[in-house]
Amino acid sequence: MVNYFVFLTISAATYALFSLGLNLQWGVTGLINFGHVAFMAIGAYATVLLSLQGVPIAIAVLIGGGLAALLGLLIGLSTLRLREDYLGIVTIGVSELVRLVAKNEAWLTKGTFGVQGYPVPFDFKPDYPTRILFIVWLTAICGVALWQLWLWMRVKISARLAGGAIASLFVLTVYICGALSLYTYDARAGLMLLTLTTLAVVYVGLEKLVHSPWGRVLKAIREDEEVPKALGKNVFWYKLQAFMLGGAIAGISGAFYAWQFSVFPDNFEPLITFNAWIIVMLGGAGNNLGTIVGAIVFWGYNSITRDESFKVVFRALHLDDTQQGAFRVMIIGLVLMLIMVLRPQGILGNKAELTLGK
Repeated sequence: MVNYFVFLTISAATYALFSLGLNLQWGVTGLINFGHVAFMAIGAYATVLLSLQGVPIAIAVLIGGGLAALLGLLIGLSTLRLREDYLGIVTIGVSELVRLVAKNEAWLTKGTFGVQGYPVPFDFKPDYPTRILFIVWLTAICGVALWQLWLWMRVKISARLAGGAIASLFVLTVYICGALSLYTYDARAGLMLLTLTTLAVVYVGLEKLVHSPWGRVLKAIREDEEVPKALGKNVFWYKLQAFMLGGAIAGISGAFYAWQFSVFPDNFEPLITFNAWIIVMLGGAGNNLGTIVGAIVFWGYNSITRDESFKVVFRALHLDDTQQGAFRVMIIGLVLMLIMVLRPQGILGNKAELTLGK
């Protein structure tokens, strides 16, 4: 059970990191990106292929993020002057182009067989003092997370109690299972600690940026880009910066995706992008903490509906394995529609931050 929850934690944190990049692009800046998975694929392939060539893992991850940012630059230079719907069409086309290149250029990406046998971080057996240090490290991360949740919940507790309570319970469970896993230790426990640390650093950095003058310009662009233009701001340059930074964050998340799952071309289908959209809308557009809560809710639903006890419901409905998968997706769609009707700003979102229906 502990090992399964560690797996769930890494998965939720990886998707939260991936979705934070999309939240910067769409929730904060108003840029519609239906091809966000392309940045993840670039980061994943760059990290594992470079590490197989002997490049240190940390450097390989940074190069992967840089290449994803470069892809964002190339897409942005040619498409950010388009209207929202055309931008969405172009980005989904680029994501499919990246996937098909990865699938067919076997000399570079190993083709349909995928990349296997690559090194992963923290793959060693630490001594007792190091394991205690890791547990203290995890304590600091979870403590800061609970403090941030408390700050959000006390501002307007009626609107944020549900999301904050879910996230707080998840954080406490992460701490208990994570501490047990770090004490016995395997590579998966180290990966969990590294993923949570990266998520915390990116979250804090984005919070500072979003609430800085730079972030306020991005929000002004989202609401009406003619206003910052009238104030002398280079709107295209700001859009490009947001698109590149969001792509770089997604590229870094690709490294964790590779270490957690595997690197095959078909693992980077458009469905991954739309999962991120679900997460951002669940948590609240333009809200970084909401994005993390959305990832927790999304993966919580995934894990619960895959549990054997829940499959009793599927058997009562006489659904086979294929129908069960379709039913789970249908429920996600229904929940999303209900949220859009009853609380369109998401769990922790603010209606003032909403760009739907403009």
